[in-house]
Amino acid sequence: MKPLLGTKASPSMVHFSLLVLRMGVAALMLTHGWPKFAKVLAGNFTFGDPIGIGSMPSLILSMLAEFVGSILILLGFQTRVATIILMINMLVVTFFAHGADPFGKKEMPLLYFLVYFTLYFVGPGKHSVDGRNNKTWPG
Repeated sequence: MKPLLGTKASPSMVHFSLLVLRMGVAALMLTHGWPKFAKVLAGNFTFGDPIGIGSMPSLILSMLAEFVGSILILLGFQTRVATIILMINMLVVTFFAHGADPFGKKEMPLLYFLVYFTLYFVGPGKHSVDGRNNKTWPG
């Protein structure tokens, strides 16, 4: 007798799930990156300085991670590089920008970190620019 909800995943569903995960996390992070991108375009460089490099470099690095990195993940282009940058950004947000805050403020960046961590090791899937260039994907 087959279990009601089987545990075997087909390769096509894994790749589809990776596509949904990538697109979802990229779209959600873009809601954080877009305002930073708009600030940079407007020449407004007021921003926190969580690691002591100045507010302008902090804003630019955060914007590059959250805006450009999210676009790369959305496309599935250079996904592993983008996830490394975003993982570092989420660790800075968690332990420096919100270091003294209660866990509730740290929970969301940690959740983003876990998604990026997973995408780093699993990869973007075959429905991505990276996947089209990598013919070793099964399925």
